[in-house]
Amino acid sequence: RAPVSMGTGGAGGGSATGRDCRDRPPIPQGPLRPGMFTDRTAPGADVQSLWRSARSARCEAKTCQTGKISTAEAAAQSHTARDAAVQTEQSKDAVQDFQQEVQVDYIGLLSFLQRVEDAVIRELNKNWKSHAFDGFEVNWTDQDETVLCLHTLSYPEAQDQNLQVTGVSWNATGSVIACSYGRLDDGDWSTEKSYVCTWNLDRRGLNPQHPDLVVDVPSSVMCLAFHPSQPSLIAGGLFSGELVVWDTSRTEDPVIWRTGMTDDTHTDPVYQVHWLPDTRHRNHARLMSVGTDGKILVWREERDGRLALAEGFAIVAQQIPRSTRLKKVAWGQAAVGVTSLSFSPFHAGVFVVGVEGGYCLRCSTSAQGPALPRPRGSVPLRAPAELAFSPHAGPVYSVSCSPFHNLFLSCGTDGQVHLHSMLQTQPLFALQLSKKYLFCVCWSPVRPLVFAAASGEGVHLFDLGRSTQKPTVSLKQSVSDCPVYCLEFNTKHSRLLAAGDAAGTVKVWQLSSDFTEQGPREMSHLEQLANEIMD
Repeated sequence: RAPVSMGTGGAGGGSATGRDCRDRPPIPQGPLRPGMFTDRTAPGADVQSLWRSARSARCEAKTCQTGKISTAEAAAQSHTARDAAVQTEQSKDAVQDFQQEVQVDYIGLLSFLQRVEDAVIRELNKNWKSHAFDGFEVNWTDQDETVLCLHTLSYPEAQDQNLQVTGVSWNATGSVIACSYGRLDDGDWSTEKSYVCTWNLDRRGLNPQHPDLVVDVPSSVMCLAFHPSQPSLIAGGLFSGELVVWDTSRTEDPVIWRTGMTDDTHTDPVYQVHWLPDTRHRNHARLMSVGTDGKILVWREERDGRLALAEGFAIVAQQIPRSTRLKKVAWGQAAVGVTSLSFSPFHAGVFVVGVEGGYCLRCSTSAQGPALPRPRGSVPLRAPAELAFSPHAGPVYSVSCSPFHNLFLSCGTDGQVHLHSMLQTQPLFALQLSKKYLFCVCWSPVRPLVFAAASGEGVHLFDLGRSTQKPTVSLKQSVSDCPVYCLEFNTKHSRLLAAGDAAGTVKVWQLSSDFTEQGPREMSHLEQLANEIMD
């Protein structure tokens, strides 16, 4: 349809739309005027754009963003300075008095010194002879009252075989810890493979589950000990009765000496090894071993890599000295298998051993009496026992001589710790520590009144200056309360204590300053304990 332009009508007219007029009914109106409806074309509308002009204004080129900034130097402080007092002003007279030379009464000072000279010298001499501060060292480090676990070390392959940590030892530098793996429960131990592992705690990037050195051993290792002065030498005692010495600096074949299986070696498991200084050769050391066959053997090194028997002793029941203060016992039936030993630091050649029969025996390397009957071997064995102490109610597992006094500790399957003087049979005190076995006891190398004990429940630290009836601190070695079989203090780093357990882990504990700092009267307290006699 063609578009229809808009128009207006007369009276009664309306606007027209784009619809065809024929579609509507006719509207009565007057005659149409010509030109009333015509076609027109409206001109287009022109709207000026403000957007373009605004944009072009913004894009106008400028020579700089801001106008030039003018600067000039000016003084920031006052040109003149003046002193001002912040306290009360001194008078001129006081200043003059201070500047004058101090007058000293030298005659009066000399008279005073002459009057007190004798008293001062007397007190100085008294202090010079006093032992109140013997062994006391000032500790300038911060005090620490907590015991922390620094490392938890393990060898996963040994744990997969359910092997237990049977011994721990620190080397001569105090930075390397070694542990032996074996078994202390039932089983055919002699044919079971075991390990000796070492960790250097000073090594950067220490991996607790990856030892620095792993030595495969064909028989269960029951004990081990680092050489006292050569950091790389470790001696171990095997379940087979053999002794082996390893050199950790040799990675391919670390075995340098061994006893082999001869008539001289132990016929039962070796439960402790101890290095002895060789008086004839300073660069050499001898090795002492004890076993449950009752033998105490001393070995010397040979050039062909063999340990040869130098001298030996045997504990024979009939040759143990009897004491009138001990209960009568059928010595012929008592088990005399040796489980542990410890040397006295105050008497050369004197040592204490613990035996399976529950007794502790004081022995001497200078004993000359032969052991009867004479066992087989290349060297005749002697009877070393000099004194028998009051027994435990079960086998003795560990003994430890004090580095500060003529005392020793013992523990065993009865759960008791006995403190003994080397000079009397009865203990100074007997402490019932646990209802479970006690496997190890060890004196602190720096505190005369402190010792540690390993039990079926964990590690117990004692400070006899605080209590002789209960431990000062008890440490949980593991969540499962597995037995702790061995422990050893670090003599170079006195705050470190290592403990090995039945789960195959070694924990290194950092002791608090309470257990490492000696008090001024600690030695006198220990002397007092040593002079007491239990009724």
